[in-house]
This record gives sequence, C-alpha cells and structure tokens, in this order.
Amino acid sequence: MVVDFNPVFLELGIIKLHWYGLMYIIGIGTAWLAGWWRIKWQPWRQWSPAHFSDLIFYCCLGVILGGRIGYLIFYGWSNIIEDPWFMIRVWQGGMSFHGGFLGVLVAVWLYGQSHRRSFIDIMDFVAPLAPLGLFFGRLGNFINGELWGKPTTVAWGMIFPSGGLIKRHPTQLYEMLLEGLAMFIILWLYSNRPRPRYAVSGLFLICYGAFRCFIELWRVPDEQIGYLVSNWLTMGQLLSLPMFVLGIALMIEAYRRNYRVNAVLSQQGKR
Repeated sequence: MVVDFNPVFLELGIIKLHWYGLMYIIGIGTAWLAGWWRIKWQPWRQWSPAHFSDLIFYCCLGVILGGRIGYLIFYGWSNIIEDPWFMIRVWQGGMSFHGGFLGVLVAVWLYGQSHRRSFIDIMDFVAPLAPLGLFFGRLGNFINGELWGKPTTVAWGMIFPSGGLIKRHPTQLYEMLLEGLAMFIILWLYSNRPRPRYAVSGLFLICYGAFRCFIELWRVPDEQIGYLVSNWLTMGQLLSLPMFVLGIALMIEAYRRNYRVNAVLSQQGKR
C-alpha cells in the first residue's frame, strides 16, 4: 500500500483546511465529550461542565503552544535555520508530544491557581482523556505521510513517498493504537472508580513512557537529529524514559499514602 494522501481536505480560494489540523480539532472534541460524560454520570469527581470547559480551553492552549515550541526546541532548529517561517506553519506538522505535555502541565497549573483546585487532582482527571488526542494526532501524522518507520518485509508494511519507494513500518499507526487506543482503554477502566491521588497520573506516565520507547525501536528518528547514542537511543526515548520512571514513583507514592490513610482510619475505628 502506498500512503500518499492529499494533506488538504478542503480548499476555499486561498483558504486551505488541512487534515492535520482537523485531527487536532476532533481529538480535542472527543476528549471534551468523554470528560463531559464523566462529569454527568460520575458526580463523585466534583466537576461542573462550566469549570471543565474552562479547563479544556487552558489545555488547548497548552497543547498547541507547548507542542509547537517543544518541537522547535527538541527537533526543529535546523528547519528554522533553513526557513524561519517554518515556526508558524503548524498545519504542515511539526508538533512534539513532550512539548505539548509540558504545555499542558503549565496550563493546568495556571488553571488550578485561578480556580483554587489541586494541580494533581486536575491531572488525575485529565490523564484518561489525553490518549484520545494522541489517537487522532497520530492519525494526522499518518495522513501527512510523516514519522514513518524502518524498512520492513512484513505484510502490513507501507510505502511513504517521502521515505522512498520501499515498504516501511507504519509506526504512526502503531502509536495510534498503543499510545491512543490501548492507553485510553487502560486509563479509562482504571480510573472508572476512585483511586488514590497521583495514581492515575502515574499510570499515564508509565504507559506513555513504555509504549513510546517500545515503538521507537521501529521508528526512524528525525533526520536532522538521528540517533543520539550509537544506533539505538532516539530523542523520543530520551524524553520518554524520565516519564516512565516518574510514573513508577508516583504510583508508589500514591499507594503508600493510601495505605497510611487507611491505617489511620483503621486505628480510629478501633478506639
């Protein structure tokens, strides 16, 4: 199969609407619907639709600004040198998950400050929704024919014109299924009832860090950076490994705190 989609899905005179941008809109929309469903049917979360809409606005800014700035910092210096206008051409791709993640952290902190809500409580609520955005974002990468994998002979290998006339691993689809669909199911089911604080955020970091590092084994690193160490360590792995380690630390802390609270309550109940 040759993957050669037109990146523009609608053209109105000088205005061009790109699939990549549409995928971001759909991803944000589905995350909003999933969050709204939980607010309506799980009142124990103590969120109102109005507060959640404000949070989505903050997170959208964090994703877009953080994702673009992160890409320029982690991957795009050579592109800027060759073409300074590259900085604003978001519709052509060039977004970093890790940059977007940092942008969301800042956005959530600002939201928490203005609405007097705990940072970690907000992150525990947002974490299960994020994979929906990742799912559609990776689909946008696939349509753009970018971020493909290494040459392969497997039956599902695909040809991406920008990668030469050879079959490659469709790593965008691998990421879409693991970082998007699988991670959404895991986090959604795990967080479907009250969990210790930090636990849902910790599980998100563990899943993303593990899945991303795994898929990077088949994904070709960005040409302008290549491998960082020998022939195996990529920028994606370097940025994801700390997430995995931090996720484990958060999970341990979450259940340690929960154990202490239960122990105290048990002692009080015996008096």
